[in-house]
Amino acid sequence: MSHTERPPFLDHVEAYLRALDTPIREHTPSNSPAPAEPKPNAPVCAIFSPHPDDEAIMGGVALRLANERGWRVVNVAVTLGSRLDRRAARWAELTECCRYLGFELIAASGTPGVSLEGVSPDGALQKTEAWQHAVNAAAETLATLRPRVIICPHESDGHPAHIATHHLLKAAIPRALSGPVDVLLSEYWNTQLHPKLAVELSPQTVATLMQGLAFHVGEVARNPYHLLLPAWFMDSARRGAERIASVGGDALGFPFAALYGWSHWNGREWSTPHAAIWRANDAAWPHPLEA
Repeated sequence: MSHTERPPFLDHVEAYLRALDTPIREHTPSNSPAPAEPKPNAPVCAIFSPHPDDEAIMGGVALRLANERGWRVVNVAVTLGSRLDRRAARWAELTECCRYLGFELIAASGTPGVSLEGVSPDGALQKTEAWQHAVNAAAETLATLRPRVIICPHESDGHPAHIATHHLLKAAIPRALSGPVDVLLSEYWNTQLHPKLAVELSPQTVATLMQGLAFHVGEVARNPYHLLLPAWFMDSARRGAERIASVGGDALGFPFAALYGWSHWNGREWSTPHAAIWRANDAAWPHPLEA
């Protein structure tokens, strides 16, 4: 092929580039869909998000639980980022995102709009006073919510706040919960070697999560990563076919997936469930999540 000839897939590539030109839109409650109402005495899914915006990036499985199973989803904001001058704005953006997604919002600090301090890998390693306070605060939140499912990052998720949030939950859960809970380990800055759950996401769910991210105007203005979310979920479906299904097997059969690690706390000890796939047409959760 000569250098002047158009490669056969160039139209395909250019279509992706045109999609990345999508402008950030302003959204108001009048054009936001009404979120699903939790069923009475609904089980709780708690998202422990290291930063404002992680609730949307990590929350694909939570959105399905809310919309399809009637679960109550509570986003627990662990930190509000390192920039003190942006924290008030980030809390406001986070509030709008959670309202749009239908997630309740609380702060791990116990005070709305206030970041939980001391959440760092060094703090966890050295067991600083600030770290111990953070673990106690997380344990109090867990004891109040008594979640059936917790979502947090996996232990090698690249960013210090993500890694620290993982260790925060691993320390707080045994203190707070004497009953069973499934901990789903999300990934974003680093993939994980042994994901255990592939969750199919419909195009509508992916678009809803993108819209939620778009409420974080200050963040996506510097890097429009909400537009890259479909590509991330497409690559997760690619990896899930061999990391969760079978090596050398067929594709999962759906284009978008969120991958999670999976740990189970039975009130006394940890275990790792068998790998599973939660497809869009599955009536129930994979064992043992359905309670």
